[in-house]
Parts: sequence; structure tokens; C-alpha cells
Amino acid sequence: MKNRILLIFPPLAKGCEPPAGITRIAGFLRGNGHYCSLWDANIEGQEYLLSREQCPADTWSKRAWKNSQSNLRELRSSDLYTNQDRYQRAVRDSNRALSQSCKGSSINVTLADYQDSTLSPHQSTDLLHAAKEYESSVFFPLFKQRLPHLLADPDCHFIGISLNYLSQALVAFALAGFIRNNYPSHSLIIGGGLITSWIRSPEWKNPFGKLFDHFIEGAGEIPLLQLLGDDTKVTHQAPDFTDLPLQNYLSPGLILPYSASSGCYWNRCSFCPEKAEGGRYTKLTSAQVVKDLKQLKEKFSPRLIHMLDNAVAPSLMKELIQNPIGVDWYGFARVSPELCDIDFCEKLHSTGCLMLKLGIESGSQNVLDAMDKGINLEQVEKCLMTLKAAGIATYVYLLFGTPAETLTEARQTLDFTVRNASRIGFLNLAVFNLPRNSAEIETLQIHNFSNGDLGLYSDFVHPKGWNRKEVRNFLTQEFKVEPAIREILQRDPPFFTSNHAAFMVNVQQHPRIRPVKHPHIGEL
Repeated sequence: MKNRILLIFPPLAKGCEPPAGITRIAGFLRGNGHYCSLWDANIEGQEYLLSREQCPADTWSKRAWKNSQSNLRELRSSDLYTNQDRYQRAVRDSNRALSQSCKGSSINVTLADYQDSTLSPHQSTDLLHAAKEYESSVFFPLFKQRLPHLLADPDCHFIGISLNYLSQALVAFALAGFIRNNYPSHSLIIGGGLITSWIRSPEWKNPFGKLFDHFIEGAGEIPLLQLLGDDTKVTHQAPDFTDLPLQNYLSPGLILPYSASSGCYWNRCSFCPEKAEGGRYTKLTSAQVVKDLKQLKEKFSPRLIHMLDNAVAPSLMKELIQNPIGVDWYGFARVSPELCDIDFCEKLHSTGCLMLKLGIESGSQNVLDAMDKGINLEQVEKCLMTLKAAGIATYVYLLFGTPAETLTEARQTLDFTVRNASRIGFLNLAVFNLPRNSAEIETLQIHNFSNGDLGLYSDFVHPKGWNRKEVRNFLTQEFKVEPAIREILQRDPPFFTSNHAAFMVNVQQHPRIRPVKHPHIGEL
């Protein structure tokens, strides 16, 4: 009898689509003859918090609590996304009800985040405290109720926790403490994006050796196969979303996350965490990607594919044009000559591309050159114009406070954004964080960004005096108040941001899109 494994995605992260990591691993393990089960404790955890009895004191909280279940149903319905005001109210009321479920504690929970005012995910001692005092976790009753059923199989000897975001860390360690105390004979494994970042930090010294039996850095498929005692020839398999509550995710139709590659095919941008961690670029063939996506379409009938690549390669876009999958999709892309070609973009849109996320970062050519972005502003503006003309929405990412930027360059970004406002669907504004293991760190005066041994970023004295306080003041007092920019920012879906933006595109720009029936879960 082969060993079996339970894979868990812990709270808390956005609950609008199934987790990508454990479903990718599930497809691989099952395709290679191993049994595994999945538990998305994130979506179940949010539903659990919203089911807890509340005694709201203010009018808003009373309304949010009273309508919490109906708001969840609306978030799963296409009709809500046709009305911006109704959508905003349903999301904000859902978030209010969720946050009030932890009122009176040190926990601040939202639809996209989890924070504890007394414990930090950057501090290993705090994480170990969360593991030791697991019974104080707001999710402890859920762990106690669900894990006995999930671990009832006597052949399940392995438990894997997928930790990807800081917002999951404290809960993941409380879960690990519960498992270690109540199921000591099980082998406990932890991996995921956050674990990979910790391990690849030059300052990493494992403080969690007594809690976890195995740590997995990077892709988990092969290491898990080996831990399960299998050294046979491995075969690629598409992700498997079987066993997950596909009707429960907070979107108007099933979104399936899919990775065609890992790493970045450009991999030259200064201060990029991917580059700093030394992740190399690997990809599936375009033909394999199309084959996988068509299989997923037939098996799960998704409404939307979320391409998780750091940048969808132009070669894959060409394959999707030549061999359409029959499902709409969105994802990140680099500004490229192909996206400046109206014929190419019109074909890309006609075969399902609804929205592209573009990491433009700056409207200053000097800043782009200093970051080695490999793009020029003339090309960027042509790309935005072409995508707009083709009907493909854009979700533009801008980054402020990089070492090469000053107020002058920031105002150039302001001018650029205003000039192209009619071509930009959505905006994400970020203040620059310096990765601790960045090669450029030696050129800057550094001091700790977070008070913790697991911090991923360092603060620095800006060489031109353009420090975080000044950057934030600029964004608040100049950038965000510009009418053309304010209009774009007001369109951004609260909490769900780009994960829901494609559905706004469906309704507003693509009348060919209609609500669909899911053969397994009915109207969403």
C-alpha cells in the first residue's frame, strides 16, 4: 500500500479561487499513482468565521452580519458584477462581518489579510508561540472539528502545509502545533512560496526543526514524490481540483489558477525578489499548456483561467491564438512588440484574453533603465493604445521610491499615467521594498525594515532623499487626487483587486460574455 498525504492550504488569503500549489501537486501525485486529499482551510476558515454568532453594536455591523450569507451568495452571482455600487457594498459589508467576527481580540482579519497585534509573522519566536498556544487560535474549533475526519484514513501518514503568504503564517503555525500535539506519528511537511523565500535568504537558520519534519524549497512535486517512497519515472500532469468545494469560492464562476512556467523569462530587473532568490526560469511547452487547459475545461468547466506566470510568454500567446482553449483568461505579461501589434492583440482577445497585468513600474525612462526593465515608454504607450483598441483591459502596476527615483521622476510617472488614463483599466500603486538578499543592497545604507529574524526586506536611506515618508505624501497629496487617476482607482475591486477585475471587464467591455451554467455546481 502506497503512503498517502493530506495537503492543506491554511487561512488567510483571498478566497476567490482554489489554491494553486496544492492542486498542482495533487494532479502530479495522483497522475503518478499516489493518493492524496486536499483541504482548503482558507475558504472553510472564512466561512467558519462568518458562521460564528456575533453581537454587533453599530448599525453598519448589524447590517453586515444580518446580510452576510446573502452577500456571499451575491458574490458568487454574475448579476452583482454588473452594478459597481452593489458590488462595492456587498464586498465591504462582507469584509465588515468577517472583521467583526474577531472583535475584542488581538486579531484583525479581512477578506485578504490576517494580522495579530501581539504576534508578528516576521519573528520566529512569535510563530513558535502560535504553534505552542494553538488552542488560542481563532480557527482552533475548526481544526478540532475537521482534522479527525480528514485524517481518518489509517494509510495517511504525511501532512503537507502550503504556506505562501505572510497573512497565512501565524495560522499555519497554529495548525502545525495542533497537528504535532494531536497526531505526533504523522510526518509534517511545510513548503510554499513564503518558505522558499525564507530558506533562500542568506540569513536563514532553521528555527523550526522540532515542529516540522521536512521543509520543501521551490516546486514540491518531486520532493514529495520522493518522501512518499517513489523513485519511479515521473510524468507531467495537469492540476487536479477534485475534492475542493468549487461552489464556495467568492467569484461569479469558477476561476482555475494555472502556471505555465516558474521564474521569469526576462529575469534582469534590479531589486526583483525572483532574481534575488535565484529562481531559474522553467516552462512547459506551449502545446502541453494548451493540452492541460483543454483537459481542465472539459473536467471542471471553469468560467475563467488565471495564468499565474510572472509573465505569459509571447510564444504561449501565439499558441493560444492558433489553438484556442475555449475559456477566457487573464494574467501578467511583459510589454513586448507583439502587444504593440493590433492584429495580434485582436486575435488574442478573440480567443479569450480579457485582461493583461503589466508591470510598467515607472513613467520615467531613466528609472526604467536603472531598473533594467528592458522596455521604453514609447513602446509602453503604444502597447496600452493597442490593447485598448483590441478590447483587452489592462491592470497597470506602478512602483514608487526606487533608488533611481526622485520627486521629479515620480511626477513624470504622474504625467505618464494622466496621459494614458483612458487606456488604463485598473491601477496598482506600490511603495518599493528592498529584498534583503538583493545584489544591489551593498550600494545602499541599510537598516532593518521589520523587527524580526524572518523579515524579507530591508529599509534603506534613499541616496537622493526620496524616502518612504516623502513617497507616501506624494501619492496621497498629488498622485491620487488627480481626477483622471482617481477615477481609475475608484474602479478597483476592494480587497479582491485584480482577481475580480476581469469580471468587471466581462460585463463592461465584453457583451459576448454571458453567465454560464457549471455542470457540477449550477449557477454561480
